Amino acid sequence: MSKLKIAVIGCGGIANQKHFPALKNNADLGEIVSFCDIRIERAEAAAKEYGAQGAQVTADYKEVLANPDVEVVHICTPNVSHSEIAIAAFEAKKHVYCEKPMSHSTEEAQKMVDAWKKSGMQFTVGYQNRFQAEVQNLHSACRKGELGDIYYAKAHAVRRRGVPTWGVFMDKEAQGGGPLIDIGTHALDITLWCMDNYEIESVSGSVFYKLGGLEQATEGNLFGPWDPKTYEVEDSAVGFVKMKNGATIALEASWALNMLESREASTTLCGTLAGAEIHSGMSYGKNELIYNRGRNGQLMEETISPVGGVAYFGGGGGEEGTTDCRQWLEAVQNGTQPLVRPEEALAVTKVLDAIYRSAAENKEIKF
Repeated sequence: MSKLKIAVIGCGGIANQKHFPALKNNADLGEIVSFCDIRIERAEAAAKEYGAQGAQVTADYKEVLANPDVEVVHICTPNVSHSEIAIAAFEAKKHVYCEKPMSHSTEEAQKMVDAWKKSGMQFTVGYQNRFQAEVQNLHSACRKGELGDIYYAKAHAVRRRGVPTWGVFMDKEAQGGGPLIDIGTHALDITLWCMDNYEIESVSGSVFYKLGGLEQATEGNLFGPWDPKTYEVEDSAVGFVKMKNGATIALEASWALNMLESREASTTLCGTLAGAEIHSGMSYGKNELIYNRGRNGQLMEETISPVGGVAYFGGGGGEEGTTDCRQWLEAVQNGTQPLVRPEEALAVTKVLDAIYRSAAENKEIKF
């Protein structure tokens, strides 16, 4: 089978930390034939390092979509541009891998799903944390019914001080939000996927703008001090999600919060037969999965501890990023379903959007 011809639109941080290395690690399945960025020098640098011979370099994504050689498009641009580019890509009959979150709003995400369904092309969203060893193990246990009926869960995405100080992360117009939409989206995706429950009844939430504008709060930030004058998004947010079957999810997300424990891409699941917790983030030297249940007349804990790390910050694509990329390219080649279904990613965006709305309108959002 011939290699897929791939384009990457947006050659910034996530493209260089995840997509380019992951695609390079799967060079037997595809090659990058087009690079696009509004800063043309970034596209030129990426093409020089990762591109096929004669790869297209442009600052206009429409030129990418007009290229008949391009079969697959990876969208790695700021959140508010996802919808526009994805819809145009589907209209141009391209397969689309969109970075998380699907979009900054329910309305735009729904437009993307509608365009995908009309196109007949493949579509997935970048929730690569599903491929972490501990998440795979927990998901398998949930599918086998080992936890029983999962009726309460927590989705954790808390950094004590981990504000990203590059790109447009602090730009509300470009991103649509802060830690809730950036890292809370991963924790919620893991939680919903393991629960296999996407039937949402209502959402309420609070969004906090407390530390971003404080000069003294920048001390100790993992990525260096941020500029309080340009910090426009929330620094933390919490949400309460009620499902139609009565199950509930508590979601917490922060880039900056005066809390000792930092848990990211983590979940806590409470079932009728057993519970489980994933511990990952800055507070942990390695990722942990801990099951808890009663057995042989005693309360027991079972721990699975694969070696972990901070994904992508050191580059290299990450093991889960490489695996995610491979299953995506194979799904395109074989016409099969990629692991992350668009409808699931849409549900995540709906919840995040509802938390922002609930906080702004000071009311519960009914679905």
